[in-house]
Amino acid sequence: MPTKTSELRPWDHFERRQLSSLYGLFAVATLMFDGRESSDILQLAADAVPSLGPFAVEATFDGTDGGLHRSSPRTSPDLGLDARVQGLGGADSEMSSPDGGWRWALFTRATGTVVTGCLVVRSTAAPTSDELFLLKALAQPTGAALANAALIRRERKLLAELRRSATERAEAIDKLSATVSRLEYQQRVHELLGAVPASGTGESGIAAALHRLTGIPATIEDPFGNLRAAAGVDAGGAGWPSGGHREAALREASATRAPIRDGPRLISLVRPRGDLLGILRLLDPDHQAGPDELFALEYATTILTVELAHQRSLAEMELRLRGDLVDDLLSGTDQDSALARAQAIGHDLHGPHHVWVVHWPGPHSDDAVLAAITQVLRRLQLSALSARHAGLAVLIIPGRPDAESLFGRLSEQLGSADGAVGVGGLSSSPAELPRSFSEARRALQIRRQSRSPRGVTAFDQLGIYRILDSGESRADVETFVREWLGPLLDYDTQRHSDLVHTLSQYLECGGSYDATAGALIIHRSTLRYRLSRIREILHVDLAAVDTRLNLHVATRAWQVLEGTAVR
Repeated sequence: MPTKTSELRPWDHFERRQLSSLYGLFAVATLMFDGRESSDILQLAADAVPSLGPFAVEATFDGTDGGLHRSSPRTSPDLGLDARVQGLGGADSEMSSPDGGWRWALFTRATGTVVTGCLVVRSTAAPTSDELFLLKALAQPTGAALANAALIRRERKLLAELRRSATERAEAIDKLSATVSRLEYQQRVHELLGAVPASGTGESGIAAALHRLTGIPATIEDPFGNLRAAAGVDAGGAGWPSGGHREAALREASATRAPIRDGPRLISLVRPRGDLLGILRLLDPDHQAGPDELFALEYATTILTVELAHQRSLAEMELRLRGDLVDDLLSGTDQDSALARAQAIGHDLHGPHHVWVVHWPGPHSDDAVLAAITQVLRRLQLSALSARHAGLAVLIIPGRPDAESLFGRLSEQLGSADGAVGVGGLSSSPAELPRSFSEARRALQIRRQSRSPRGVTAFDQLGIYRILDSGESRADVETFVREWLGPLLDYDTQRHSDLVHTLSQYLECGGSYDATAGALIIHRSTLRYRLSRIREILHVDLAAVDTRLNLHVATRAWQVLEGTAVR
């Protein structure tokens, strides 16, 4: 039959209280192992102490990180409590209390003697053995829970370190991958652009390689803005904005050694030793270019610098070689040696050649005239040896190109038609070039000393004018002309007529009325009247052979002096 509560013996009440306390300890222990931090575990233990008897917790200490460190409360009436607890060496001990009550240092352990914490419990009187048993029973799970919390903390720290290490490793792998990619790209840049000089494709090969590497249209210009090569864009789309934008952009680019951005363009200058040899551009309106593309642009600039410097060096060497060869040819040299030297610089001296001498007054230097001649010959696809010699621009040209056409092109190139050109006679071998040069100079002299000093005069078309060369015998020639044509020249000057020209044309046509009237585009009766006036003014018989000969020579000499000789 069940026993009534009122009938329970005192021992039965004690057992129930004990069971209730143990159950509470079990519940608290369960909470301690749910992943809490050390401070929370110690707080749970401190909160459970009053349920075990007439106790209060004065302080808690955490020993999971080495040493004992006050957990709570932060302050205590006993200022030396921390030192006294640490001085106990982990042994549970009764401690004196300032208020005369009971105080006990209850250490928690994980396994064996490893201290994980401490509870300083106080009471007004010493506890019973059962109550002390319960306190020690609380210390056991608390110590294990603190050890578990320390283990979890270490695991979390280790996990965090592993995650950080993994992150750092991933970042390092990403950086390494980016570095490898960059190095691979730079290696490709070196390979593609480095192969251009050996390929012989020159500027067009550099532009094509740069476009292939960057995917961005590329252009190469000379210092004057002429397009030399382009890739990825047609010539029409490679221009600059109107106005002085190009000059302003080049001034800005000259202030730095690195490429600059000019709106939709990236500009890099080729300027070894400060001399501008060319401009390399990437046409990048969408701003696609990054560090890799800039690297490719800079390396392409380096390759282009070598290429253009090599071209300039070759051009300067060729100019020197051409100049030396022209000097020797015009002075007279061994034919076999001349042929071999000409072949070495790409000119074939076999076959007929003519020597041309060119003089252009005004601000144009001989170098400027030679440069203009080179441009014109290149456009006309003509091969020639050119150099300065004896203060003149001299050309040795194969065959007989159209002198008037070349003079017109040269006038356009130099922006002036004030020059004069003398063309020497045919040279069938290098040995005859000195003679052709002398003839060209005589033809030029006749042209420049005439009353029309501009244009072209060819020596082999002078005919009798060679005898009437206006060199040292110029005064005699002028006297001869005045002797035979003086009255007629005066008449033309006074009456603004053209009878001297009519007489010259009549004599050139062999005295034929029809041919002369046709050449002068006048009627026969008009020609007959003019010839009658000529006879009257000069008092001559045009039918006399000696008279006709002297008049013919005089009119031709007059043409030389007037600069109207046959060209």
